Amino acid sequence: MKVKIVVLSDTHIPKRAKSLPPRLLVELQTADAIIHAGDFLNADACRELCRLGTVHAVYGNADDEELKHLLPRRLLLDMNGFKIGVVHGHEGKGASTERRALNAFKDEHLDCLIFGHSHIPVKKQDKGLLIFNPGSPTDKRRQPRFSFGLINIGETLQAEHVFFEKGSY
Repeated sequence: MKVKIVVLSDTHIPKRAKSLPPRLLVELQTADAIIHAGDFLNADACRELCRLGTVHAVYGNADDEELKHLLPRRLLLDMNGFKIGVVHGHEGKGASTERRALNAFKDEHLDCLIFGHSHIPVKKQDKGLLIFNPGSPTDKRRQPRFSFGLINIGETLQAEHVFFEKGSY
């Protein structure tokens, strides 16, 4: 059985956008699960995403106190036999966002690490570990395009970014 997961982070609603972009909504319609790596901003934004499917989420540094009480700091998921770690990546000192995310799971054997915070899309392999940051679908900062991720799990775990321009499908 194949599983399709939409991966997002740093949606910052309603500060950076009033709602999720149409390109993302298209993929959410056919998702088996949604992973959000933090920075919704508030619980209303989280609840809205939960109306669209099964959500696995962590809190980020910009999330309000209500979300910090509702969501964990980090999450360990087993999806079709693959271990996925999810963390925002903001906690810790003197290291890059990616390094802080890796440190959050230093005692775990993961197949995939998902993190956010930097708004910079990342997809790379390191000693059998897929390291993945979906970027942001609403706040691209210095990136050329908005982005989110798709993970497809069957016999293997495959990830890809979906890049798009504002207002485009």
